[in-house]
Amino acid sequence: MADSKREIERKYESEDSGLPDLTGVAGVAAVADKGVAHLDATYYDTVDERLAESSITLRRRTGGSDAGWHLKFPVAPGVRDELHAPLSDTLPDDLAGLVRSRVRGSELLPVVRLRSERDIRHLLDADGGLLAEVAVDAVHAERLTPGGGETQWTEIEVELADGGDPALLDKVEKRLRKAGVRPSASASKLARALAETAPAKKRPSASASASASAGKPVTAGDHVLAYVRTQRDAIVELDPAVRRDAEDSVHSMRVATRRLRSTFKSFGNVLDRAVTDKIGDELKWLAGELGLDRDREVLTERLTAALDEVPATLVRGPVSERLHSWSSAEHGGARGRLLGVLDSHRYLALLDTLDALIADPPLRKAAGKKPRKVIAKAVKKDFRKVTGLAQQARELEPGTDRDVAIHEARKKTKRTRYAAEAGGPALGKPAKNLVKSMKALQNLLGEHQDSVMARGTLRELSAVAHAAGESAFTYGLLHEREEQRALRVEAELPGFWDGIKDGVAGL
Repeated sequence: MADSKREIERKYESEDSGLPDLTGVAGVAAVADKGVAHLDATYYDTVDERLAESSITLRRRTGGSDAGWHLKFPVAPGVRDELHAPLSDTLPDDLAGLVRSRVRGSELLPVVRLRSERDIRHLLDADGGLLAEVAVDAVHAERLTPGGGETQWTEIEVELADGGDPALLDKVEKRLRKAGVRPSASASKLARALAETAPAKKRPSASASASASAGKPVTAGDHVLAYVRTQRDAIVELDPAVRRDAEDSVHSMRVATRRLRSTFKSFGNVLDRAVTDKIGDELKWLAGELGLDRDREVLTERLTAALDEVPATLVRGPVSERLHSWSSAEHGGARGRLLGVLDSHRYLALLDTLDALIADPPLRKAAGKKPRKVIAKAVKKDFRKVTGLAQQARELEPGTDRDVAIHEARKKTKRTRYAAEAGGPALGKPAKNLVKSMKALQNLLGEHQDSVMARGTLRELSAVAHAAGESAFTYGLLHEREEQRALRVEAELPGFWDGIKDGVAGL
């Protein structure tokens, strides 16, 4: 896997190659001249520039201290995650995978070549430690696609050292501004190069850009599609994080797929379910694949915490070791399978299908109506289903049937929550309050379902331990505690439900 680092930097426009004296900046004891580097970078993208549209840069660069392939993802203004792979003639497979959700079946082509003469200075503290690197770059950009042009400029780049205090960048900027240097209007060299070397017919006018960003949802269909678009974007944007096994990425991606599927079901009067049901089936498949890893994470955390609460005198046998082995084995298998899913034709086809739906949505008559009435009706319909399932669960005796009923109520609770989320901009505070109530109920019902799953896993581990000649006492103890946790949730539900059942009255 490629090396990764968090890059925190700021760029400034410079009319010449001069750099003001920065030794006056608080905390900077010395400025060390590190010489001039000659950099030659070729940037890759699809013909329709999908990576640039997402502010992602992919380049192959020679020269300097970090020659190789660089892939950068935006995190926040001035902050990017950079992945570096050794220099090679072809794009490394791991980097190719990280852009696959955007590139899909398209070919990555060289689009821009940037040659820079970089004059490098290091800002040092009193102990000689590196605070930041300041570079004055004389850049020559050449568009490599047909009809493109060339351009050149000089800029100043200030990059914070690893683990440095971002406040230093504010102090440096203050000094640069006093010297007449202004922040760059472009987020990156590539963005500026693409804008200034594009064929004239491809350059967006200021009025076109303004009108493109000014659109606001008006109809019911606008609001639903805005929510659909947000979830589609979340899946695509989370794909690289899932591949890198970033914390909470699998869960977040799974939630986005569920939000989409729920939206299609809740708003069948807006988007034709003859079309969306098929997409929903594929989203269910993807959520299931993501769940193989997520469920392991949840169970591991729960069982580990529960075991930590057991007095040492009641832990019989290598329970912790067996739990760790189970978790590692499950994770390894699920991890490999998930990466295969993200590279599969089925997954990439699903992304294409979502794009096509957003570009040409299967709108029904209600889509053109005012949003408040249409969306409120859908939310209330979902809420009534939750009410029915909750009542059914309360009437059942403790056991498997009640567990199943509570789980079904939880799924419908999430659906109601997502419908209220989608309608939030149109319905205002009542929808926001309902989202909060449904989230609280979802968490309570989720605690019950987690207990059901934990008990099943404990029975499996107990059987394996018994077969190996180990004591099953501790597994039984944990099983009993989980059963008591579930009973406490069931006892709490009636009062909790009575407190929120009027939550849709204001819609």
